[in-house]
Amino acid sequence: MSARVLERPFRPAHAGSIESSIGNTPLIRLRNVTRDLPVGVEVFAKAEHLNPGGSVKDRPALWMILEGERSGKLKPGMTILDATSGNTGIADAMIGAARGYGVSICLPKNASRQRKQILQRFGVELIETDPLLSTDGSQLQAREIFASDPGKYFYPDQYNNDANWRAHYEGTAEEIWEQTEGR
Repeated sequence: MSARVLERPFRPAHAGSIESSIGNTPLIRLRNVTRDLPVGVEVFAKAEHLNPGGSVKDRPALWMILEGERSGKLKPGMTILDATSGNTGIADAMIGAARGYGVSICLPKNASRQRKQILQRFGVELIETDPLLSTDGSQLQAREIFASDPGKYFYPDQYNNDANWRAHYEGTAEEIWEQTEGR
C-alpha cells in the first residue's frame, strides 16, 4: 500500500512529558483506497498508534483524567479505576503513573497476556472479571468497587464520559482540520 505522510509540527525526540507526547499524530494518505473513486478524492488515516501508549485511547484517557482533576473528582492520593478490554487501561496506567496516581483496572480474565503484562509493569492493580460477561462484567465490577469507597477512587467511566468523545471531536478533529488546511 502506498502512503504519504502529511507534514506535521516538529515533535522533539524527548518531549517534556507523557501528556505532551499525546496527539499531534500524522495523517497518512491511503492511495490504494481511492483507486476507484473520482479524481481528486483523497483518503487519509490518522496515525493514532504513534501515541506513547500505542493507541487511539491515549487522547481520551488524558482528557478524562484532566477533566477529573479540573472538576475536583480526581484528587491527589486517589486511585483511578476503570473498566476496559485493554487500550484505555494502558493509557490510564501510563498517564496515572506520570501524574502520581495509583490505577486499578477491571478487565475480562481472557484479556491478552501481553496487555496484562503492560498494565502490571505500570503497577496497575488488575481486577479480572468473568470473560463470559465481556467488558459489561468489568463495568459492573468497577461500579461496585467505586460505590464501596467513592472517596478512594476516581471512576472516569469511559463508556459514559463526555470527555471521551470530546477528546476526538475537539482535539483530533482540530488537528485533522489544521493538517489538511481545512480541505
